Amino acid sequence: MRPLDILIVDDDHDLADAIGEALEMAGHSPTIAHSGTEAIEKYCGRSFDMTFMDVKLPDINGVETFLTIREMDPSARVIMMTGYRIDQLLAQATDNGAIKVLHKPFAMEEMITAIEEVRPSGLVLVADDDPDFAESAEQLLADQGYSVLIARNGAEAVEKVISSNPDVLLLDLRMPVMHGLDVYLELKKRNCLLPTIILTAYPREEGNAVEALKSLSITGCLFKPFAPEALLQAIGQIERVREFEP
Repeated sequence: MRPLDILIVDDDHDLADAIGEALEMAGHSPTIAHSGTEAIEKYCGRSFDMTFMDVKLPDINGVETFLTIREMDPSARVIMMTGYRIDQLLAQATDNGAIKVLHKPFAMEEMITAIEEVRPSGLVLVADDDPDFAESAEQLLADQGYSVLIARNGAEAVEKVISSNPDVLLLDLRMPVMHGLDVYLELKKRNCLLPTIILTAYPREEGNAVEALKSLSITGCLFKPFAPEALLQAIGQIERVREFEP
């Protein structure tokens, strides 16, 4: 398991230290903040793979802190912690993307299990003939815990979907050998469709292809250049939908 940079936000110094020690023993790198303001300050200079956030903090409550962090980092993965029944606050947090709630007191093993349950997983196929984009996407996704395959042309994309069964396909429209729309139609013909995010730097020129793919229930479309957070959000949305599938 890749070590994670994890932020712990709790005004209970003993509990925060205990969580930090447990995370270190599990191979992760913890950083501790004892207030909402301190957590936001620590987030200003960096991003974390995951945050454990207490709901009741001495200055800004944990939900407000979480919402501020989400504004800075839309892909932030936050687990709320509470020893109280604050249903309305927790509902606000989960509605805005908090991924889990741990109720105090909890066993440290439960916390480690929570990390395993919510961290990104799965195989992403990036089908794009632009080597710079493919390399940057591969690094971004690998840093978030995903496994990544690269296809440099449309035919290779079809072959890798069939042979490797990825969980998500990032599909550029303008590729050699086969256009992205033809790739998608070929996968449909072979009953190999999977959640697919279309990538294009030519929204006007490729408008007909984009509309055709939308009519085929494509998962999403990103227009280059886009922020890395937009890509992570699009893939994260696929993961959240799967959590609710029977």
